[in-house]
This record gives sequence, C-alpha cells and structure tokens, in this order.
Amino acid sequence: MAVPKKKKSRARRDRRRAHHDRVALPATTVCTQCGAPVRPHQACGECGNYRGRQVLEIEEETEEATS
Repeated sequence: MAVPKKKKSRARRDRRRAHHDRVALPATTVCTQCGAPVRPHQACGECGNYRGRQVLEIEEETEEATS
C-alpha cells in the first residue's frame, strides 16, 4: 500500500480542498419585458412573462393594500 514519505502541511492540504467550499451564486438572466433579474427557465416574478408570453397574472400592489 502506498504511504506518503513526507507529511503534507496544513496550508498545502487546505489549498487543495479550497475549491470544494466555494458557494456559487445562482445563475440569473434579465427579463426582456421589465429588465428584472430572473432565474433561467422561470417566469418573471415582476411582470409574469416567460419567453415573450404572459403566463402569470401579477396583481398590482397599491399603497392602501399594503397598509
């Protein structure tokens, strides 16, 4: 069985493992209708459009409804 001849330092070990801990941000695109950031292959939460079509009915918020 293979056995290392020299001890690997903590720094060298941690540099090798460093890329496993990195958290990637979710991919986003821009809505063609309103310009809001949208996840790929998902309907826009701001305007309800997906691939140029209105697929969700979005209710308009008024100031009286929020208070």
